[in-house]
Order: sequence, then C-alpha cells, then structure tokens
Amino acid sequence: MHRALLLLSLLFTSCQMGTAYNISSLDNWRGYKKDAVPEQWVNEDGNTIYLTGGGAGDLITREQYESFDLTMEWKISPNGNSGVMYRVSETDGPTYFTGPEMQVLDNAVAGGDLLHSAGADYALHAPSEDNSRPVGEWNEMRMIVDGPHVEYWMNGVQQCTYELWSEEWNARVAASKFKQWPGFGMNKRGHIALQDHGNPVWYRNIVIRPR
Repeated sequence: MHRALLLLSLLFTSCQMGTAYNISSLDNWRGYKKDAVPEQWVNEDGNTIYLTGGGAGDLITREQYESFDLTMEWKISPNGNSGVMYRVSETDGPTYFTGPEMQVLDNAVAGGDLLHSAGADYALHAPSEDNSRPVGEWNEMRMIVDGPHVEYWMNGVQQCTYELWSEEWNARVAASKFKQWPGFGMNKRGHIALQDHGNPVWYRNIVIRPR
C-alpha cells in the first residue's frame, strides 16, 4: 500500500512538472516578427544557440507558453549584454514592450548598478547576490513562471522572486521606464525571447517544462 501511494505521489509530481522539451535547436525559434531565423543566429553542435554579432534582432520561440519551468546555460562576450524575456507578444514595438527580462550581462558593464546586473529582473528587482561567473564561462539559469508567480535562479541561487500584477509589482513598474508601455508584463501567455543587444552571446541546453 505504501509503495502504491509513493508511486502515485511521484506520478502526480511528474504531471505537475510537465514534460521536458529540449528547444536548443533553431527549429524551435524564429526572428521576432519574422518567419525565419536571422542568419546571425546560428546553431553550434546542435545544442548551442550563438549570436555572432548585432543587427539580427531578437529570437522568439515558435510556441507560446503560459506557466513553465525554463532552464539553460548562457555565456557572454566581454562587455556583452543580452537577456531572456517571457510572455512576449508581437506588437508594434520591440520584445521588451511586453516581456519582463532576466538580465544576461558581463557585470563589468553594470558598474555596480544591481538593477541592471546579471540575474536581475531587469530594472525592477535586483539579484540577491552577484554569483555570475567570469566572461567566457557558462552560467546556469532557471526561470520559473507559474501564473503570477515568478522566480529567477542563477548558478543554484535564487536571485529574485516576485508576483506579477501585485501592488509591489505595479509600484515598481510605475517608477520605471516600463510605465510608458501599457502592455508590459500584462500577458498571461506568450513567447520566450533571446535578446540581441549587439554582442556575441551563447545559450545552450535550453529545456522547458510547460506547467
């Protein structure tokens, strides 16, 4: 009886987590407001997405997601800047008009500005600590989005957590540049985006578990 209950519990947990999908192939992505992948975004070894240089525009997943658990590794170039956004919709403006961002950065660029440092909820929530690895080394990231609840993790440490549409969230948005874009952070479903900020960046082992 105990064994049966344990198996049922494991099955329930597995169902809650959802099936894991490796989306590291460019077959799972396209350019923002484009049908194809811009040529500056390339696949290395079939499991790494590499932005060779600026001018490509952001990448978005072909699928849209509501709640999910997303894991990947990233590596940035010297003085590089990028980011991972979620629940992005294709509007007249860029991806960040709608999608909140987990910052990807060479922290030498941040100059001590925690709201813009690696692992931050860009311009809204500072990371709990700077545990980013040196330029050229891989960083592990995890993004959990469950309804309004959001968590950002980097290299095994929870960097920030917040509740979308809460009083605290609304106050932070109202005090930021995002207040000028009414659709920012309001989508309940959308694309994952990888940002082209003009610098080489690598993403690999990209796995998503829809909830």
